Amino acid sequence: MRIRPISPDLLVTELTGRLAAAATDAATTGRARLRVAVDGAPAAGPDELAAALVEPLRARGRPVLHVRATDFLRPASLRFELGRTNPDAYYEGWVDEAGLRREVLDPAGPGGSGRLLPSLWDAVADRASRARYVDLPPGGVVLVSGALLLGGGLPFDVTVHLEVSAAALRRRTEAAQEWTLPAFDRYAEEVVPASFADVVVRADDPRHPALVEPGADA
Repeated sequence: MRIRPISPDLLVTELTGRLAAAATDAATTGRARLRVAVDGAPAAGPDELAAALVEPLRARGRPVLHVRATDFLRPASLRFELGRTNPDAYYEGWVDEAGLRREVLDPAGPGGSGRLLPSLWDAVADRASRARYVDLPPGGVVLVSGALLLGGGLPFDVTVHLEVSAAALRRRTEAAQEWTLPAFDRYAEEVVPASFADVVVRADDPRHPALVEPGADA
């Protein structure tokens, strides 16, 4: 592999170009819309990267919907069944993957209606978010950002993984969230998302990301 350092702004520019081209391909091959995962631990900033892609993609003429996985969590009674800080529960069952598939990924997929729900659950109030459905027209892009999104069978067309070393993740994770670290250790060891994601970004330092590309060893 080759590790290519890149500025944060240029990373957004390159990803925008790649996703816009992929959306064109999707529209011309009958898939209509592009479903993109922006996957990474919170410390890697997947929500921030996805948000940064919205306006550049719209400037390319692509309708965009950004969906955060944290708006598709399961109710507290299910998430906290084994305690509020259980890393295995966090890894295995915090995100309502069935709801994310039903309300976002399937409607955005081949033959889907394009009628998507931006959020399902308000985790703070612990109730349905009561969001309204929005229509994503053909040629549109839905960006789903969050942690632990890959390897579970969710139907994405393009996957972007923000890779952070274990040491950097420990440095950058807030003290109140350190209990989640074993979940990310499991994810790296069991799923190995960097081995199959379409785009891998090394994000140990958010000011100095790097793209992992096929080619000669770095």
